[in-house]
Amino acid sequence: MRNNEVTENKNLLNPDGSLAEPGWSRSLVQVYNRNDIKKRKTRIKEWDYYSVISNRNDIAVCFTISDLGYLELDSVSFLDFSASLQKTDSVLLPFPLGKLNMPASTQSGDVKIKNKKLAMEYLVKGDKRIIRCDFPSFDKGGGLKANITLLNKPQNTMVIATPWAEDKKAFYYNQKINCMPASGKVEYDGKIYRLSPQSDFGGLDWGRGVWTYDNVWYWCSGSGNLDNHRFGFNLGYGFGDTSAASENVIFYDGKAHKIDDVTFNISDNYTDPWTFTSSDGRFESDFVPILDRSDYTSALGFIVTNQHQVFGRMSGKAVLDDGKVIKFKDFLCFAEKVHNKY
Repeated sequence: MRNNEVTENKNLLNPDGSLAEPGWSRSLVQVYNRNDIKKRKTRIKEWDYYSVISNRNDIAVCFTISDLGYLELDSVSFLDFSASLQKTDSVLLPFPLGKLNMPASTQSGDVKIKNKKLAMEYLVKGDKRIIRCDFPSFDKGGGLKANITLLNKPQNTMVIATPWAEDKKAFYYNQKINCMPASGKVEYDGKIYRLSPQSDFGGLDWGRGVWTYDNVWYWCSGSGNLDNHRFGFNLGYGFGDTSAASENVIFYDGKAHKIDDVTFNISDNYTDPWTFTSSDGRFESDFVPILDRSDYTSALGFIVTNQHQVFGRMSGKAVLDDGKVIKFKDFLCFAEKVHNKY
């Protein structure tokens, strides 16, 4: 069944390591347990990625902590749209193999890393998510510090459980939490940017799983305030066998509205305008890029990641489950195409 919604609480994996029920859900109803995975530890991938877009300051910051089995990848990005400036610095460390103790759920558990270059932590405190970062060597010593609080109001999220047809023990379990009002501050190169929950919003991309080696995915995410309503979307495809469900969702005032397939129409030049079109006509938009946060990483001879995360402004329409049409214009968001081999 296309867009199968999983509603029953159950273990994510069967005893043989395959997915119990491919599909999507509004929360983490399927329970992830790293010990249930039937693949070697070097193949397990766990990550938490936060993005915070500030309309007030015309900036964005992104934070990644990830255990990729044979590689720990921790990364921070800063983007200033008015200055057409973007910078990403990463720290690569070998063979974490579960030592980061990434939580099995987004509902509880903290993530903390500290090394010679970077100290970063994600804390879950009730309905608040706290991001703290101290990266003195960021941008050749310009330095970046952040202390951000995201208010995680009760709301639907997008959760997807996706298998791979070529390997029944490979799976992708992912939760996207959008539209979290942001407060706090970011300090970059001696300048302080203060965040306002009325205009600035964060999102969490939480992923656990075992992938095949070579994958390409498309992802678009937006969160904001639209006429005093929390509005956002998660769009994506290209990753695994999505015959059971897509990950395309419109968020409006905390409720998820499920839509069908969405196609990203991109030219060879990522900073040319894009368009987005849905098979059911419920999401149609134009996207005007501002910055392409491109990043190419090659490590250990067999790990390659080629990313084009493009930030820009989107204009178009979204249709809710009850038929209500939401029109938006110059909505700040990002869309990406990523090719990974690891």
